[in-house]
Amino acid sequence: MITPSVTHTRFTIERTYPTTPERVFAAFADPAKKRRWFAAASDTHEVQEFEMDFRVGGQLRSSYRMNQGTPFPGAILTNHTNYLDIVPNRRIVIAYTMAFGE
Repeated sequence: MITPSVTHTRFTIERTYPTTPERVFAAFADPAKKRRWFAAASDTHEVQEFEMDFRVGGQLRSSYRMNQGTPFPGAILTNHTNYLDIVPNRRIVIAYTMAFGE
């Protein structure tokens, strides 16, 4: 029997925010807003790439280089997100891969 080298799983994250669904949805849907809270450079990392196409079938691609003073200085963190389902002001379904270093 062959043991698979990759294990696939799923999880659901549910959050409640003290604002309207429209405002929360806008923070996920607008590339400038999403970049500001999701990817903005900080003392821990530098943004290398951030491209977002918010539509069913679209993608978000981002990468970051970890700064000195972090546990992994110089390492690259990448995130590739695929938008699978979008119901305005109600639901965003994604699938993504995240890689750290090689």
